[in-house]
Amino acid sequence: MGTTGSRVRRTGTAAIAALSTLALAACGSGGGDAAADGPVTLTMTVWGGDVDKKSYQERIDLFEASQDEISIKLQLIPGEQYEQKVQTMIAGGDGPDIMQVAEGVNVYSSKKQILPLDDLAADAGLDLEERFGPVGTLYSYDGSVYAVPDRSGAMIVYYNKDMFDAAGVEYPSAEWTWEDAQAAMEQLTIPGEQWGYAGAGWWAQWWSFAYQNGGRIIDEDGLPAANSPEVVEALQWANDLTHVHHVVPTAAEYADMGPDMGGDPAFAAQKVAMNTTGFWAINSLLEADFEWDIAPLWQGDEQAVSAFGSGLAISRDSKHAEQAFAAIDFLTDAEAQQVIIKNAQDVPANLEVQGSEEFLKPEWATREVDMSAFGASSAFVFTSPLIPEWNQMQAAFDDNLGTFWNEGGDAKAQLDVIQKKLETVIKPAR
Repeated sequence: MGTTGSRVRRTGTAAIAALSTLALAACGSGGGDAAADGPVTLTMTVWGGDVDKKSYQERIDLFEASQDEISIKLQLIPGEQYEQKVQTMIAGGDGPDIMQVAEGVNVYSSKKQILPLDDLAADAGLDLEERFGPVGTLYSYDGSVYAVPDRSGAMIVYYNKDMFDAAGVEYPSAEWTWEDAQAAMEQLTIPGEQWGYAGAGWWAQWWSFAYQNGGRIIDEDGLPAANSPEVVEALQWANDLTHVHHVVPTAAEYADMGPDMGGDPAFAAQKVAMNTTGFWAINSLLEADFEWDIAPLWQGDEQAVSAFGSGLAISRDSKHAEQAFAAIDFLTDAEAQQVIIKNAQDVPANLEVQGSEEFLKPEWATREVDMSAFGASSAFVFTSPLIPEWNQMQAAFDDNLGTFWNEGGDAKAQLDVIQKKLETVIKPAR
């Protein structure tokens, strides 16, 4: 850890030393730096709660301690207000220097509200693929990268070891197929009492199955492919687990368990034997009175799984783009990323940290958890289509699949309707 920290500080110092030259060269260009007359204060917007605020501030403190030219003022905005608030800031010409982005990144980039980062990354010597693996260029649009990955954990399988042991079922692994997973679900289901799986009604879950089946929601030409045979088959399989095979609770059965019941709380309540979700569920299970663990998601014809996370971008209003990128470079390198796992905030996007002892055996863990499931999954994370019309695309799925998930039905019929809707709102890739 000490060696890594020293390397990070040397890198940061070298980057800062070069900034005055870069600033003068960029002076007068759109989004460039003003001439450096002294220390610079950047603004940084993020969303989340108390743990997020604490973690980001600790990382900022590390950056500020590594040099004396740049300071960062952190602004935390509640998640439900974040996009509207930041859009208002940018519209008023007062966008933050650094801003957290996620699936909606290209809502900003397509409007030229955030800066392309390729040249800044090259100048800094930041190899995105080396540092982050397959998600390195996730936040791209029209051939350019618009955000650097910061947090990025694959969806994983949570499983109740007590239930598996009682049923004599082997624990899940990445080598499982759909057939293996369904067979286990059937063996783990006790009608009216216990279900084998929590279900896959969320896009991140059933899209993983679609990609495993060779399907794509948006094809390589940027056109909707939601009703392709591969996607149809995956969606039908996911839905039939509930309404044909009865290994997933129905909406009514979830409601009978209690208010606001879904996969995460049902797993914690020992109502389902397996649940596919993200890192965040770990915190609520550390004091659970049953044995559980995590594993990579099973596979179909291919290995594929969705990842959750966010990146750091620079708004077009920043007058200090080089300094902002120097900060982003530091915040996503190993030393600062260790804070994310130290505080049990999320999965760091940095692959070095994902493979570190601090991540694999975190100090806060009250039981042994196979944290290597995240690193193992990073090799087959698929690139979600983060198109500018992301919000409209999600609305099309949400508006047309509600009854299907609740009551069952024909996946092709539903996806044909969604496909027509998508064709009216999605512009093909340039």
